[in-house]
Formats: sequence, C-alpha cells, structure tokens
Amino acid sequence: MPEEQFTSPKIGWALPICGTRAKPHVLILIVAYNAEAMIRDVLRRIPAELSEAYDIEILVIDDASQDSTFDLSHRASKTSQSPFPIHVLFNPVNQGYGGNQKIGYHYAIEMGYDFVALLHGDGQYAPECLPMLLEPLRNGEAAAVFGSRMLSPKAARQGGMPLYKFVGNKILTWIENKLLHAHLSEFHSGYRIYSVRALRAIPFERNSNGFDFDTEIIIQLLIARQAIKELPIPTYYGDEICNVNGIKYAVNVVAAALKAKLQELSLFYDRRFDCAPPETYSPYTLKLGYTSPHTLALERIRGGSRVLDLGCAGGYMGRVLKTRKQCFVSGVDVTEVPAGCLDEFRKHNLDAGLPDFRADEYDAILMLDVIEHLKAPEDYLEQLRHALAANPSIEVLISTGNVACFITRAMLLLGQFNYGKRGILDVTHTRLFTFASFRRALSQAGFEILETKGVPVPFPLAIGENVLSKTLLAANRFLIRISRGLFAYQIFMRVRPLPSLPSLLNTAREESGIRAAVLEKTGSGAV
Repeated sequence: MPEEQFTSPKIGWALPICGTRAKPHVLILIVAYNAEAMIRDVLRRIPAELSEAYDIEILVIDDASQDSTFDLSHRASKTSQSPFPIHVLFNPVNQGYGGNQKIGYHYAIEMGYDFVALLHGDGQYAPECLPMLLEPLRNGEAAAVFGSRMLSPKAARQGGMPLYKFVGNKILTWIENKLLHAHLSEFHSGYRIYSVRALRAIPFERNSNGFDFDTEIIIQLLIARQAIKELPIPTYYGDEICNVNGIKYAVNVVAAALKAKLQELSLFYDRRFDCAPPETYSPYTLKLGYTSPHTLALERIRGGSRVLDLGCAGGYMGRVLKTRKQCFVSGVDVTEVPAGCLDEFRKHNLDAGLPDFRADEYDAILMLDVIEHLKAPEDYLEQLRHALAANPSIEVLISTGNVACFITRAMLLLGQFNYGKRGILDVTHTRLFTFASFRRALSQAGFEILETKGVPVPFPLAIGENVLSKTLLAANRFLIRISRGLFAYQIFMRVRPLPSLPSLLNTAREESGIRAAVLEKTGSGAV
C-alpha cells in the first residue's frame, strides 16, 4: 500500500505520515575528516527528543580520515550511544568538504528523506540546536534554515571567533549580499538544514568540492527562489576550520558571487547558476522607455498601418502598436500568444519557411530579434524578398545582436565565450552577425538598406530604471556615434525589397513593348 502523505499548508511539501502523525523523515548528515577527538561527542549530543516530531537517521561520511574517525563512528552505530539509527560511510579518496556534502545530499535524495541537517564532525556546531533549526522547515516557513553566528551581537567574538575572521566574514558577507540582492547576516556558517525538495531544484553536484561549496549552494538557492531563514546559534571553533586557506576561500566565494551577478546581466554563463524557475524568466522582454529595437520600430511605423510581425513572441509589440498607433497587427510564431494582443495570429515555425501571406495586404514587416534564431537566415531573407515582390514599397524593420560589441570582445580577451539565457550569446541563437555581415546578408538577399542604427546596451533591463542606467545609456549612445561597430549592442535596419530579376525582365519587356508601340504609331521606327 502506498504511504500516506500530508501537505504543508504554507509551501506544499509532501511529508510521509508515520502511524497517525505526520513525522518528517530527517537525515542528520555529519561530514567528518580526522574528527576522532569529537565524533562520539557529536553523536551523543544529538537531542533524543527529536524523535517526538521526526523520524531521525544519522549518516556519518568519513572523508578518507587518517585517524580513527571511521572506527569510532562504526562502533557507535553498533552500540546504544545514540537513540537513532547510524549509518557510516568511508570515502577511500578524499572528496573535500564540498564533495563530501554532495554525496550526503545525493544519499538524502535517493533515499527519499524530507529534510537533511548538516553537522560537522569536529563539534564546531552545537547539535543541541537541531530542534530549533528544524522547526521552520516543519512549519513550511522556509526551504533552508541556516544557523547564524552573526545574528546575536558580540556572540561570535565571545564564542572564540578570531577578530580577523570576524572582520573577514562581515566584509565577504556584505559583498555577497550586494552582488546577490540578499540580506543574510552571514554566508559562511556551515550549520544548515535543507529541504530535500529544495536540493532537487538546484544543481549542487556542479559546485566546488572545496569550502566555497557553501557559498555556491546559497547562490543557487537564491536564484531558484528557495526561501532561506536564519536563526542564531552559539559559536564554537574546532579543528576543521583550520583546514581552510582564508585568502583562497575569500577569492573563490567573491568570484562565485561575481559570476552569478554577471550571469544575471547576461555577460557570463555558468551552468551551476542556471537554476531559476522557468516561470520567473522571459528572454523576450519588451524594451520601451529607452533606445531599443522596439522603440525604433515604434517610431518608424505610421499610425493605422497594417503590420505583419514575424516571430511575434508573446504579441507584446503588436499590442503596443494596436493601442498606441491603431495599427492592424498580424502575428506569426511557433507558440500561441495571449488572446487580444493581436488582430490575427498564425501558429507557424519560421524555420520551416515563410508562412502564406499576401504582401500587398501589409505596409510593414517586423522581424525584431528573430533572424539570429533561424537555422538558415540567408535563405529565409531571400524567400522573404521574393514574397514581397508584389509590394515593392513595403518596408521591413529588422534587428539582431552585434557580436562585435565591446562586451563580447572584452569577454573574448579574457578567454570567455559563454552562451547564456539571454543577450547576444543567447543559447537559442544559431547565427551571429556584425554590422558588415548583416548588411551583406540583406544586400545579397536582394534588399535595399534604407537606414542603419546602432542600439545601446539595455542597461535599464539589466540594472533597473535609475540614474546609473540612464547615465550609462547616454554614454553608450555617445560612443556609438564614435564607433557603431564596437559600441552598439544590437543592429537595427530598415530595408526595402529590390525588384527581382523576373520582375525586372517583365518590366523591361513591358517597357519595350510600350516604346515599340509608340514608335510604330509615330512612324519613327521606319527604316
């Protein structure tokens, strides 16, 4: 018979019901390295009263210790030193502080636990705090609970934290909070309890095997929108902390936070930090209020025009054209758009070619940030030119990213060429262009280029609408006037189809017939 479940009323966790009471299944993970002096004491101090509210099991993972840590832990598992079942594992090769945690969290996921509590084998964190730290998880108030040594004033120093470590902790935490939009009292406590559901939502296995693992998993939880709660704990310094190279650790944690920030700005990509919930992310954001392909197109389309939007995404641009300029907008995309955004919509994959349409029914064609997604953009442009032959006055407004932008050049200089979720190096982009290559593609497809504009970096989208973003936009616009190819983030062009060879031949035939008839009529054609 399948086990009964109950769901937390606040965040929907499914917890197993044991007997007539809901008792979450908790794994207490003890990571240990050369911890023979303290491991038995840590096991002994785990509060027995936890069994009243939780099903508790203990997992000790000895990370290739060179002392008797495994022996002592194994003996404890065979005696009555603990009221809870104890499992002991030994890594034959040292996996590092972070690597050891990864094994334990994988075990918790594989075995179906609800929560996993991290303790250190050297006794640095008080097991007596476990009931307090578990309570917010049981109540559905958070996805992770951290014991903080910095919440209580002076507690860290009174507990033996050296002044230089205290100051370093404060500085690093301030930097990390600023970069990650967080408000934690400290990033560097190793006393943590996670819901296994939260661990499933993040790629923790990609993190460092070193001590910076703890910072990287915080970053992942923040990006994944998993709620974190801090509670005060006493400070005690054991031997394990001595294994940390402070300078290397500081460099690594700041570097991790900086990479996450750059990824947020679409300037860098690291799979570790690609864990945002799908519903919180949309690469196709309508950019109004500052220079963008959307504002440039909006300025150039006449009121009351009939517009065909190829690759209309969510229909956002069409809705603006309808409301602001009373245009008739027909959209084409592979995914449905919300009802009411457009006057017409056709579901069609642009990679399969052009949809059926009559060029003489439209005044303008939009292809904003679309061409770079196509597998064969040159072929598509050529098909479009032929389809527009019946309406030589129609204009196409088209944009794409400028791969030669100073941002990508700088990243290349640093040895980085990382595709990400959005930006010039969006992972869905199949082709990349410079001003010259884009101009060549359009010209060779048979379009006359009427206007070319460089589009600045969308700073308000990256850092918000504020004085800094406005200042950076103004500076970027100025630099584009100096070197469009270097400083433009995107390329915007207004083009018109040139007559095709068949139409030119037909025109020549028609014109020659008219001229010949005139000559015959006037008699001037006689020899």
